[in-house]
Amino acid sequence: MTDIILGVSGVALQDEKILLARRGRSPYRGMWSLPGGKVKPFEPHREALVREFGEETGLVVSVGRLAGIAEAIRAEHGSHYLILSYFVTVEGGVLRAGDDAVEVRWFSRRQLRDLELTPTLERYLEQFGAWRRQL
Repeated sequence: MTDIILGVSGVALQDEKILLARRGRSPYRGMWSLPGGKVKPFEPHREALVREFGEETGLVVSVGRLAGIAEAIRAEHGSHYLILSYFVTVEGGVLRAGDDAVEVRWFSRRQLRDLELTPTLERYLEQFGAWRRQL
C-alpha cells in the first residue's frame, strides 16, 4: 500500500511572467514545474512552502491564497502526491537554482509552449486562474 505524499507548490507571478523550476530529480526529472516540494512530518504546510520555495529558488516569499489542489498519481512508480498550490509574493532573496532544481527562470505564458512541462501543469494553471490573476 502506498501512502499519499503531501506536497506544496508556489505560483509566483511578476511582470506578466511565472517562475518555474527545472526538476533535477524524479519524478519528472528535467521537466519544468512550479517550485515546491514535500511537507515534512509535523510541519505546517504553509511553512513548508516558504522553506521549499526558498531552497529551490533562493527567494523569500509570503504565502497568499490557495490557488488550487493538484494530484499526481504514478502507479507504475508507486507514488501518489497531493499538492496544495498557493499564490506567493516574492519578498526578497536572490534568484538561483538550489536543492533539487537545476534551473529556475521567469517565463511568459507564450514561452511555456516551447518548454517540456510536467504533465497537466498548463491545465492546473488554467484551473488556478493564474493567467486571469496577473498575466
